[in-house]
Amino acid sequence: MLKYIDGYNPKIKAQVKELINQNKLGEYLLAKYPQTHTYSTDKSLYEYVIELKNTYLKNSQPISKVLYDTKIKDIKSALGIHTFVSRVQGGKLKAKNEIRISHIFKKVPESFLRMIVAHELAHLKVKEHDKAFYKLCTYIEPSYHQIEFDVRLYLIHLEHFGKLYEC
Repeated sequence: MLKYIDGYNPKIKAQVKELINQNKLGEYLLAKYPQTHTYSTDKSLYEYVIELKNTYLKNSQPISKVLYDTKIKDIKSALGIHTFVSRVQGGKLKAKNEIRISHIFKKVPESFLRMIVAHELAHLKVKEHDKAFYKLCTYIEPSYHQIEFDVRLYLIHLEHFGKLYEC
């Protein structure tokens, strides 16, 4: 029932269960995040990601592709994917970074999208989910941890009640 917050404190889980039982989880999220972002195309998403990258990670590796991916099915393990592809072209080794974000985030609050993008951008510098990684995430998005929790609540809402933000 609450697989997205399995590791959280039992008190927090109890509060979330109560919101679900009272059918108020959606109200909580809508009150906190009433507006959705406008980055609904792959092109606008790419521009958004590049703007954040250029603001916070100027000297990091370039990104060749950013898109919404309908193939990301296991939302429990991945909201977005950062891939690093190496190819031999001529006598040179070319590396390309790609970011793919689940299509369910096409119509959500900008904070949710920013948190996911911050996470994927942090992987340009730090591959593991360690202290340095999360420090970089909070550099890009200072409210990273709270928004990540709220995204988990949104996923719970999707599972129990369906979409909250209309496409």
